[in-house]
Amino acid sequence: MIDAGLGLTSVEAEARIDAIYKERGIEFQNVFDQLLYDVFQKVNYKILSAGVLAYRRAREAALVPYPHVNMTLVALLKRGIRLAVVSDAPGREAWLRLCYLNFHHLFDCVVTFEDTGERKPSPSPFLRALQELDVKPAESLMVGDWAERDMVGAAQVGITTVFARYGDTFGTVESHAKYELNDVSELLDVIDRENTVHQAAAGRP
Repeated sequence: MIDAGLGLTSVEAEARIDAIYKERGIEFQNVFDQLLYDVFQKVNYKILSAGVLAYRRAREAALVPYPHVNMTLVALLKRGIRLAVVSDAPGREAWLRLCYLNFHHLFDCVVTFEDTGERKPSPSPFLRALQELDVKPAESLMVGDWAERDMVGAAQVGITTVFARYGDTFGTVESHAKYELNDVSELLDVIDRENTVHQAAAGRP
């Protein structure tokens, strides 16, 4: 965008983009449009196109699964566990990410911002996922890497919380989750532990 005529240094552009995300939310989809309007009081499509193309190239290069994700998802499906995604992203963006990773056929439902009009940690997206899956909160786990949104939101509705420390980019010290994972494959042990606890509470061997 700078080469196309933005007229800002990289530091200035980054600061302005960060400010827009802070005001409008991290999943705001028109951040470049807003940046250009703030600078020029209109959208310059030459500069916008340069930014969109650069973003898409960088996103595709960075959009790779964490280690052992494929193996773990397959293991969960073999156990008959129903899977959902709860995302603050718009529906199109959430599905593009899933399709790019070839995960779109693995999940029973995908709840996005457009489905409830509310973002995590609001209880609404979590309740919608439970409804779609037809499961109770006590029978569910929420795996997420954003403590203030994923863990807080899930805990509010009684879902057992599992913090994905391997994906934490905030340097979270205390997640307040019941479990923490350093590798997604550890989720299988967590499920075994939870099932043992529920079986013992129900008086089953």
